[in-house]
Order: sequence, then structure tokens, then C-alpha cells
Amino acid sequence: MPYHHILVAVDLTEECDPVIHRARELSVSNGAKLSLVHIVEPMAMAFGGDVPMDLSQLQQQQFDQARERLDRLINKYPELTKEYSHLTYGQPRQEIHHLAKEQECDLIVVGSHGRHGLALLLGSTANDVLHGAPCDVLAVHLVKR
Repeated sequence: MPYHHILVAVDLTEECDPVIHRARELSVSNGAKLSLVHIVEPMAMAFGGDVPMDLSQLQQQQFDQARERLDRLINKYPELTKEYSHLTYGQPRQEIHHLAKEQECDLIVVGSHGRHGLALLLGSTANDVLHGAPCDVLAVHLVKR
């Protein structure tokens, strides 16, 4: 059964290239639409003594930098378009699942480092996305450089 809409979740680092390449191959071979998503995680409220610090400006800078990196990624890969790219705040698992349902995606592609030991116990975005996903999930193995 071919895929019709593939959602590729990226962290906007150089390591996301193999994830995009794999999603692009699947998109071409299935004639599927390809969407891109990056989730900016909210900054925790930091406290300096008794006075809470306002992190909204830092959060906005983080979001603006993510937008710039996402735009560069879209320019690097002509198959990706702003129309099908998504940048949002939230918890990656929840936002990726929500977007996959909303956009009627039938495959989510994420990168995985195949962590072991303590990192495995702490979990990863790929592992989080896998559990409770509304569709198939492909974890592309990323090799440490």
C-alpha cells in the first residue's frame, strides 16, 4: 500500500539531512506529498531568587532562529515548500502526532541515534513519536560524526 502524505520531523541540525533524503526517496517512489515539521520546545520558567524571569524574549529569539534555519532547509531542498512546512511551539511527540492527524499523514519519518544506556532510559524524540502515533513511523538511523 503506497503512502500518500509523508511528514518528516527534523531538528534543524546537519544531522537531519539523511532523514530528509530518506523521506524524499519515499515521497518520490510513492508519489506522496512531503511535509516538514520542526517543534520548538517551550523554555521552562526560570527563577532568580524570588523573582520569576521573563523568558518570552529568549523564546521569541529561539523561534526566529528556528524559522531562519527552516527557511534555509527549504531552499536547500526544492521538494520542500513553505506551504507544507510547519514550525510550532510545544512538546514534540504531541505536536507531531497532532499535525500528522490534522494533515492526514500516513507516515512520519524521524531521525534516531539508536542510543544505549542512560540515553536510552531517558528516551528520545524518535521513541516518543513512535508510541501512540496515528500512522506508520520510520526511524532513520543517524550515525555519529
